[in-house]
Amino acid sequence: MNIALVGYGKMGKIIDEIATSRGHSITARLSESPTKEALASADVVIEFSQPQVAYENIKTALELGIPVVCGTTGWLEDLEKVQRLALKNKTAFLYGSNFSLGVNLFFALNEKLAQLMNAAPEYKIQLEEIHHTQKKDAPSGTAISLAQGIISNHPTYETWKLEQTLGSELGIFALREDEVPGTHSVFYRSELDEIEIKHTAFSRAGFAQGAVVAAEWIKDKKGVFSMKDVLSL
Repeated sequence: MNIALVGYGKMGKIIDEIATSRGHSITARLSESPTKEALASADVVIEFSQPQVAYENIKTALELGIPVVCGTTGWLEDLEKVQRLALKNKTAFLYGSNFSLGVNLFFALNEKLAQLMNAAPEYKIQLEEIHHTQKKDAPSGTAISLAQGIISNHPTYETWKLEQTLGSELGIFALREDEVPGTHSVFYRSELDEIEIKHTAFSRAGFAQGAVVAAEWIKDKKGVFSMKDVLSL
């Protein structure tokens, strides 16, 4: 399979290594926004760039009919436009706030626990995420996905908020520390005890591997997908 990498920072370089080790050809390694010519021979685009350019990068690929796997966070106000573009151009789009296979299983566990905790309203919920100091957005896309999974499955919360919260707001605390690939925790606290579920990434390789697996899966498909589709969750 021919893969174009749009965004060639730390993640792009690790994706390059993993994709090549799995027998794929990298036809473009782009640190800047892609031209149509740069993407011409690609079967799939993997997009890990910056929030301010993600929409235009994805748009260029979709208008060429090339499926896109996107892991850039912080641009989701344009998500519906991208989904419509994918359908209009009869190609495929897959967004993931986190492509780690373990994290996506963690998402499913998070939703199931939120459903179970409907029976125990005395527990208050809080999220915490820890990332490296170079991460530009806060909270992380993964933390937002966890919050949305709780809100969809628990009647107490209607929205999320960074830091301190009131009433129906679900609190997310974002911490930045040196050399932390990503740690996400969900706490259920009552006056008597605490339940915690947690995912800790040891390196960026897990995210990169999941992105390549998603690219392998999406090739030749048409529609809008998520990692739930890739993993049959």
